[in-house]
Amino acid sequence: MRIRQTEKRQQAERKSERAPQVAIMSDEAPTPTQQQQQQQPEQEKPQDEPPQESASSPAAEEQQQPVSWRAVVLTGYGGYDKVRLQVKTHDKPRPKAGEVLVRVKACGLNFAELLGRQGLYDLLPAPPVVMGMEGSGVIEAVGDGVEDRKVGDRVIVFSRSGVWQELVVVSATCTFPMPEQMSFEDGAAIPINYLTAYMMLFDVANLRPEKSVLIHMAAGGVGIAATQLCQTVQDVTIFGTASASKHEAIVQGGVTHPIDYRTKDYVEEIHKISSKGVDIVLDPLGGSDTQKGFGLLKPLGILIVFGAANCVTGQRKNLLAMAKTWYNQLSLNTLKLMQANKAIAGFHLGHLSEELVSRTMTKLLELYVQGKIKPHIDSRYHFEEVADAMRRMHERQNIGKIILLPEPKKEEEEPKSNAEPAEKVEKTESAANEKKEEAAEEVKEEKD
Repeated sequence: MRIRQTEKRQQAERKSERAPQVAIMSDEAPTPTQQQQQQQPEQEKPQDEPPQESASSPAAEEQQQPVSWRAVVLTGYGGYDKVRLQVKTHDKPRPKAGEVLVRVKACGLNFAELLGRQGLYDLLPAPPVVMGMEGSGVIEAVGDGVEDRKVGDRVIVFSRSGVWQELVVVSATCTFPMPEQMSFEDGAAIPINYLTAYMMLFDVANLRPEKSVLIHMAAGGVGIAATQLCQTVQDVTIFGTASASKHEAIVQGGVTHPIDYRTKDYVEEIHKISSKGVDIVLDPLGGSDTQKGFGLLKPLGILIVFGAANCVTGQRKNLLAMAKTWYNQLSLNTLKLMQANKAIAGFHLGHLSEELVSRTMTKLLELYVQGKIKPHIDSRYHFEEVADAMRRMHERQNIGKIILLPEPKKEEEEPKSNAEPAEKVEKTESAANEKKEEAAEEVKEEKD
């Protein structure tokens, strides 16, 4: 009996010796650092050593806690259903050296986004991609080496893409401090429209007193910006094309001669007032309108082509419209230019250096502080209403800038507009029967 009791006691002792090894192999095993601390005798721990913050401390857990933010993503090329609101849940973005993290408060919608949705804007990366080239907000973090920006600064953001989201990391050189009196909406409305208008008028066309300018789409964002900038020069005559319902607004904004391009031939109307034509033509249309613009130029005049709006006739890419625009495009040789004493220039903001953009933004912000320029905000849409915002621009209903707001839409809140709804473009029977596409209001949650 004694032999059996001795054997049982020895087996129990062997089991107790193996128990610590099982604990180390378990999922709750301590880290190597914790394991070394457990092996130290209690009396050997320094009494005055402050507790060290570990990865499991509340502060560390807060840093590692994933955050959610809203973003407007182009999921593929096509109609409004390809632009969708998504809620991304990741670790909070951290700026690298030379970068800043911005909490976006307002974004601008531009015609380039309509082209990008159809796959016609070469600078937009392939889908899926967060859209948006301009916005404004508050800096939440700065990377190493950033000395002229700090947390809490209100800034304008200008980028090739990626701005239509609540949190965005960009190079500090792509941000510009906002004047104290500037609203976030004005800040989001400044970059694309006013940079384009200013550089075309002053850097390319060398606008001077007593010159005349033809501004197509005069009620749009670039059109209003160009009108305001023309007024900073003495005695500039402005011809502006727009639908009749927008004439009162553009005349109040400074257009000298409004022309309804839908019911009248703007070439004939301009010649009735100025038989020799105009000095500067700003052409965002392309195709046959480029030919008309060249014909309208006075000797020593200049035509600046900065878009191809005639290519966009529907929600999706229209190959026939593209072919027609290309076929009717102006074609000249240098000999004809020399004989005509006229000039043609192209302008694309996306292909300019940061240095040129920064220099011009400084001038524009000075003009804003002086009260010489101020964006006209047409309407405001929340991210989940991006399809409605694009539709308003596509149908030429807007007068001025359309703003996108990252914050969620409150229940029963209607889009805010500063202008009465303008006359809609006539739709074909098939388009009239087309159901409203609501995919852009869909919220998809992505978790990596």
